[in-house]
Amino acid sequence: MSSKHARVTCVVNQKGGVGKTTTAVNLAASVAAAEKRTLLVDMDPQGNASSGVGIRPGTRERTVYDVLIGEISMREILVETDVPNLVLAPATQDLVAAELELVDDPKRAVKLKEALDEVAADFDYVFIDCPPSLGLLTVNALAACNAVLVPLQCEYYALEGLTHLMATIDRVKNGMNPSLEIEGVVLTMFDPRNNLAHQVADEVKEHFYVFEAIVPRNVRLSEAPSHGKPAMLYDVSSKGAQAYLQLARELVTKHGSPAKATKTTKKAAGAR
Repeated sequence: MSSKHARVTCVVNQKGGVGKTTTAVNLAASVAAAEKRTLLVDMDPQGNASSGVGIRPGTRERTVYDVLIGEISMREILVETDVPNLVLAPATQDLVAAELELVDDPKRAVKLKEALDEVAADFDYVFIDCPPSLGLLTVNALAACNAVLVPLQCEYYALEGLTHLMATIDRVKNGMNPSLEIEGVVLTMFDPRNNLAHQVADEVKEHFYVFEAIVPRNVRLSEAPSHGKPAMLYDVSSKGAQAYLQLARELVTKHGSPAKATKTTKKAAGAR
């Protein structure tokens, strides 16, 4: 466990295109809107979580890469976002090199944990956006977190991918992070007209805790990143933004502190 202060959650699925970064960005923003001091850590070399909250590629001299290779502290790279209470640890493509540069370091799997330990007391929640793979960057995230949240698109191969992910989680749990747990699965890109979607959802519920909030396919949700904004700031009344606000309420309530209604969440509730 990284800290008794912040709850650290990995958003992970090694399959790309399932709404992983969308979930990390919008869940973090929605938890921040509930007046929880929140850190979003971008561990994906694509840097989409960074650009999704308005921090464009190439605009930051120092990133998570510099932290992992030990050049600077996590605190030195943190940047405030346009969402009150939401802070970002940005990433760029440089992060790809970290896996190679750390290969001979005996502590290579706990670099992120050590970096987060320095700042975890400053936050209520930390969300880590993992790359769509199960390599060293994802292992670092799993070693640093309390829990894993899995965005899952209800399609034919979804459960197969979950099996591989669970095997990796078990290895990390047994080897370096015994307190690691599965927070739950959030269904993304859900199309209620699709029979297969319902079948996969039912099967997942037999094996995992599945959040009640279901993220639909939503145009506004997919448009928001191109504007450098979470959906909540782009169009709070959209079904996508509403789904993540509901997910945030579930998550915060689950851990014993009811989400406070800010102007943003009040406005969102009124838009239903």
